[in-house]
Amino acid sequence: MKSSINNFFRRIPKWLFRSFLIVIAFIILIFNDAFGDSEVFGLLAFSYFLLLIFLLSRWIFKQIRSVINLKNEKAKTELLHLKSQVNPHFFFNMLNNLYGLVDKDSKKAQELILKLSDMMRYSIYEGQKDLVPLTSEIDYLQNYIALHKMRYHKTINVLFNHNIGETEFQIMPLLFIILLENAFKHGVENLRKNAYVHVHLKAENNEICFDIENNFDATITNDHEGIGLTNLKRRLELVYPNNHTFSSSKINDIYKAKLTIKGL
Repeated sequence: MKSSINNFFRRIPKWLFRSFLIVIAFIILIFNDAFGDSEVFGLLAFSYFLLLIFLLSRWIFKQIRSVINLKNEKAKTELLHLKSQVNPHFFFNMLNNLYGLVDKDSKKAQELILKLSDMMRYSIYEGQKDLVPLTSEIDYLQNYIALHKMRYHKTINVLFNHNIGETEFQIMPLLFIILLENAFKHGVENLRKNAYVHVHLKAENNEICFDIENNFDATITNDHEGIGLTNLKRRLELVYPNNHTFSSSKINDIYKAKLTIKGL
């Protein structure tokens, strides 16, 4: 019975229902002079306008909730788009390297394929999640470093220290890889010797601190902020709007970046 009544009201056009409510309100106001002294009329009028206030408040609440949901959906859509932009050219470069290695060193090519497969699987599946364990992100970074060490035909000094204690930290996926990728792309790749990348990651007291330092060829000038950093900053604004700090500096041929995320 209740379901039938609900279905009946749902079939009534909203504009007709609202017009009906307004007409009733005008009728009450018109007859107020004639029946205003009646206790029953006054009670009915009071109850009706109380109902109107309730319905209006409910409508306003629904509109506000709709706007908030729309903004959240828009933010989620933007976030997914930003995640999809993370390191596609890295995979492209690695596939090119694999093509050249298949005939020269098949065993090394097989190792690269396995590591690349793990990274691609992580990017596709784990990368779409809102949060992942920090330990998973560390594994991803270590795979990235291992791939680069296998790829280059030169000695590079890569140091990756991490200390996360016993707490099970959760973090938005594919954040730190942007900074690590930049260190290799703008530093290691352009240096013939003495290239280094030093990374320090520490997590404690509901805070994660990621420090990275690398050298680069100072004769190559690039003052424009890359897509990766723009992507990183926007994702931080969406997910950690008031709980992060990011800073970077270039001094001579040394680049440093520090990202801190609080309130985890």
